[in-house]
Amino acid sequence: MRTAVYPGSFDPVTNGHLDIVRRAARVFDHVIVAVLGNPRKSPLLAVETRIAIIEAAVAADPTLAGRVEVQAFDGLTVEFCRQVGAASLVRGLRAIADFEAELQLAHNNHQLAPDIDTVFFMTSLEHSYVSSSLVKEIAQFGGDVSRMLPPEADAALRAALARG
Repeated sequence: MRTAVYPGSFDPVTNGHLDIVRRAARVFDHVIVAVLGNPRKSPLLAVETRIAIIEAAVAADPTLAGRVEVQAFDGLTVEFCRQVGAASLVRGLRAIADFEAELQLAHNNHQLAPDIDTVFFMTSLEHSYVSSSLVKEIAQFGGDVSRMLPPEADAALRAALARG
């Protein structure tokens, strides 16, 4: 079975992230969405909340049933790949700036784990402008981000911002 890991903070998960998940699930037999649970960072949403949101979004898409799972991880992504038996890392690219950062990361991962390949998916045009950090900033200023997020993420983001 061809297993791939799609790592990220997903704080919050966006429709662009989910587009990459769907496309990766067409290429790989099994995709693990690996949610970074790094306690040294300060995410807006708790790792358990992020996992629940992604699981709900995956469950709402029948094409992903039994093919995508969500797990928390901390530490080196390539070590997590080894733990779950994945030979591929999935990454999404929106623009040239993403490519430069992701290329450097891919080369570093290859040095650490030559047996794990990074596979890039170009973000679909309709999601190319969306990023989690921009979504949070727009929402903090009262902007409507509901078209950029799955409903569960929109609700969780609004609730987290209301709590301060």
